[in-house]
Amino acid sequence: MRDDLLGNLRQLLELDRGLGLDWIGRGGLTTSDLALLAPPVSAPVITAPTAPVIPPTDTLRACAADIANCRACGLGASRITTVPGDGDHQADIVFVGEAPGADEDASGVPFAGKEGDLLNKMIAAMGLRRDQVFITNVLKCRPPANRLPAADEVTACVGYLHRQLALIRPKVICTLGNVPLRALMGDDRLGVTGARGTRFDYRGTPLIPTFHPGFLLRNDSAKKPCWEDLKSVLAVLGRVPPSR
Repeated sequence: MRDDLLGNLRQLLELDRGLGLDWIGRGGLTTSDLALLAPPVSAPVITAPTAPVIPPTDTLRACAADIANCRACGLGASRITTVPGDGDHQADIVFVGEAPGADEDASGVPFAGKEGDLLNKMIAAMGLRRDQVFITNVLKCRPPANRLPAADEVTACVGYLHRQLALIRPKVICTLGNVPLRALMGDDRLGVTGARGTRFDYRGTPLIPTFHPGFLLRNDSAKKPCWEDLKSVLAVLGRVPPSR
């Protein structure tokens, strides 16, 4: 009973510290209490389709240049700029979102604005800097009015994401929202709510789904499970969040 209580309290405390929440009071768990808790049980694994062959001379810069010239769907006519992604080209972790919004379309940088601020806090809570990971989206152009990507747009654009992942060769992928999970696993029936807690296999790379920062901004109750997912991402690398 005590272990169950400590487990629940630990999650709340880590969420508070990791995602910058202020609603948990002082006088919580001690370090010795936290040390008593066992690590989570390993999650099941689901495997993605096989990968295409990427030429050995290809680079992320070449991919970005191809994205900039792309007119494979109608979004090419309405965008201000393309948003291929940014970060470490040899990152251990790649975060994949859905599509650029207005801030991203103007700047060319993925996850700007409030959603980007929250993602930056999530990354910092993991003990990392934004420039130590790679951040991108399924779509590289903004859909009008920030609507969800259409199926034909995903089909036209997802090849660039596959190409980026093959070039970076991360040790773990964290998908943010339903769109990247479905696109990378090739299964439109998947959803984060039911899929989180499962470790997927994307072409030999562990893939861990969690909620999109935009969803977290509207749903406080999702922040606790999201923090658990981020800890699972770190566990793939043999790391734990820094104490705060």
